[in-house]
Amino acid sequence: MQSDSNSIFPDSTAEISFNLEQFFQLTPDIVCIADHNGNLKKVNPAFSNILGYSMEELLDSPVSNFIYSEDRLKTSRFRDNLREKNPVLNFENRYLTKSGNIIWLSWTSISEPESKLIYAIAKNITHVKKLEEERNLLLIDLAKLNADLKKFTYTTTHDLRAPVNNLLSLFSLLDLSKIEDEQTLEYIELLNSSTIQMKNTLDKYVDAVSQEKKINIQVEVISLEDTLFMVLNSINTLIQKSNTTFNADFSEAPEVNFSSFYLQSILLNLISNSIKYCNPKIAPAITIKSKKVNNGIQLSFSDNGIGFDMEKVGESIFGLHQSFHNNGDSKGIGLYLVQSHMESLGGKIAVTSQVNVGTTFVLTFKD
Repeated sequence: MQSDSNSIFPDSTAEISFNLEQFFQLTPDIVCIADHNGNLKKVNPAFSNILGYSMEELLDSPVSNFIYSEDRLKTSRFRDNLREKNPVLNFENRYLTKSGNIIWLSWTSISEPESKLIYAIAKNITHVKKLEEERNLLLIDLAKLNADLKKFTYTTTHDLRAPVNNLLSLFSLLDLSKIEDEQTLEYIELLNSSTIQMKNTLDKYVDAVSQEKKINIQVEVISLEDTLFMVLNSINTLIQKSNTTFNADFSEAPEVNFSSFYLQSILLNLISNSIKYCNPKIAPAITIKSKKVNNGIQLSFSDNGIGFDMEKVGESIFGLHQSFHNNGDSKGIGLYLVQSHMESLGGKIAVTSQVNVGTTFVLTFKD
């Protein structure tokens, strides 16, 4: 049986009649027509539903009757701009509902000068404004917290310098010529050099946090070997006491473009952690190697310590105040700082570990 296709699909050239009034009535957005004096001439049910006024209360009433008082002047100026048939997009203002609630509307409007009418469509953006307000309040709280933290850090580092300077003064008063025991002299020298290192570190912290604006970290080409030497020298006693051995190879990539201050902090924290979490049955052994990769320089840092269960720890290993071993000296800050230093200058850090085998950190420095 042959079907008549024309009975199913109308001729594309046939005139189709649209019920525009039905569209006006059903659209969920606010649609209205007003004169140049701001009197509403036609509104759709969505306007009535959102404001809570009846259609009769809205029609032939100045729209300013429903606008939040603080926004009436700017809305009047907005309406004046429309009279020249210049469309206005995304104009936002507030309205008061009949129940006294404030809502935000975003308008798109155009004027027809001949008939002195304004055609407008609006969306209810109250929920967006609430989210913006919550975000702004959160930013204010974060700014205050950051300022308080900066002040606390400055105070702490500044106040610590006094006892450190006092120690240096005491060392300067010692008459080393009267000390005959060589081991005692060696210990005094180690204490003196460690105190000097501590003073230099504190000075750098004070200089950094005392900046009025965002800290400007100096990035430069630095030697991996020289930086490692400075770090090892600052904790020489800890290394000797723990019998830690090092295997460092920077032949393929001897330098990185990074912050010297940050790199020292990174190596210091990684080495200290390796010693802190060493396997009590064997002496700590640390291997550090650098190599060139497509996107920069990569530094691998491996130890033979007690390691982590990566399935349990995961990425939380870099979290602030995260500690995964029963070590009273652990504050959960070191690895957080390492990741923060790397990412702040565009680098990345990854970790793999096995319990009682060891841990490897791979640091990728941005080229």
